Amino acid sequence: MTNTDTVDAVATAIQVKELALAGSELVRITVNTPEAAAAVPYVREQLDRMGVVVPLIGDFHYNGHRLLTDHPACAQALSKYRINPGNVGKGDKRDRQFGQMIEAAIRWNKPVRIGVNWGSLDQELLARLMDENSQRLMPWTSRQVMYEALITSAIESARLAESIGLDGNQIILSCKVSGVQDLISVYRELSLRCDYALHLGLTEAGMGTKGTVGSAVALSVLLQEGIGDTIRVSLTPQPGESRNQEVVVASEILQALGLRLFVPSVTACPGCGRTTSTTFQELAKQIDDYLREKMPVWRTSYPRVETLKVAVMGCIVNGPGESKHADIGISLPGTGEAPAAPVFIDGEKVMTLRGDNIVGEFHQIVENYVHKRFGTNSPAFLP
Repeated sequence: MTNTDTVDAVATAIQVKELALAGSELVRITVNTPEAAAAVPYVREQLDRMGVVVPLIGDFHYNGHRLLTDHPACAQALSKYRINPGNVGKGDKRDRQFGQMIEAAIRWNKPVRIGVNWGSLDQELLARLMDENSQRLMPWTSRQVMYEALITSAIESARLAESIGLDGNQIILSCKVSGVQDLISVYRELSLRCDYALHLGLTEAGMGTKGTVGSAVALSVLLQEGIGDTIRVSLTPQPGESRNQEVVVASEILQALGLRLFVPSVTACPGCGRTTSTTFQELAKQIDDYLREKMPVWRTSYPRVETLKVAVMGCIVNGPGESKHADIGISLPGTGEAPAAPVFIDGEKVMTLRGDNIVGEFHQIVENYVHKRFGTNSPAFLP
C-alpha cells in the first residue's frame, strides 16, 4: 500500500511504479477525500503512460459511499474497492451506505474486499455478541467473542453484498489482527465457515525484524494449510525508507514455501571461523541485489529466469557441494585454503577463478548463463 497523499497524483504514481517493479501485483491507495477521489483517474493515467499495468485498489473508510457516488471516474479507474464494515456508518445508515458502495461495484463491475480489522470492529455487532455470550451456560472468553465478531462481521457483510447483487466470486474477505496466534485462529475458523476468497495479513505488524518474523510465521502456517488467496505484509518503514521491503518479504514468504517464484534464489553460508574474509558475503549481496535489479527486464526477456538457483559459498566444507546443487555456484577460499574459487555450472566444475577480479568475473558468468539458458534463442526454446 502507498503512503503518499493520493492528491499528489505524480508522487503516488511513482510510488505505485516502485512497488510494482519490486513485484507487487496489486497496489492499494488511500481514497479519503473528494480531492483524493478526483486524483485517482490521473494516477491511473500516469501509470498507463509509464506502461505500469498493476491494478489499483481504493481504500475507503467513513465516506466511501459518497466518494464512489460523486466521483464516477474514480470508481471506474480503480480495479477493486476495499470496504471496512466497521467504518461505513452506524445505525440505520450502515446498511444503506454499505449498499451504495456495493451498488457502485456492481455498476462498474469491480470486485470488493470486505476488510474487517479488530482495531475498528462494528461496535453494535460486538455489543450484540457480548449480550448473547452473557446468556450462555458456559460463556466464551472475551477473546473468543472478539474472534466471532470479526468472522461474523465479514460473513454477514459478504452475504449482504450478495443480496444486493454482487457476485460472490467478486468478494474477498479479510479479518486482520496484530497477533500471530490470533490471526491463525481467526482464519482457520473463517475458512471453515465460508467459500469466499481470503486475503491474509497481520495488521500493524510493526517495524523491521519484528514485523517481518511475525508476518512470516502467521502467513506461512495458514498458507501451508491451503488458506489464503492474496497476501500483504504490513511493515512500518523507517522514516524516509522505501515501501518496497514489505513486497520483498511477501514474495520471499511465498517463494520459501514453494508456492510462487519471483526472483532467482541465492544460497549463501552464514560464515564461521573458517571464513574470515568478507568476500563471499559481499559477493552474495551483490549477486542478490543484481538479480533483483535485473528482474523487471528479465521477466520479459528471459522466461522462467526466476527458477535460477545461485550459490555463493565461503569455504571448502560445504562450498563445492552446495555449488553443485545450484544451477551456478562459486566456492570462495576460506582461511588457510588455496586462493582459488571453483565455479560449478549445472553440477559440474567448469573453471577456477583466481586473482583480484573474482567478483567481476563471476558476475559476467552469471549473466552469460542467464542469456544462454533462458534466452529465447536457447536450446530450451528452439523447436
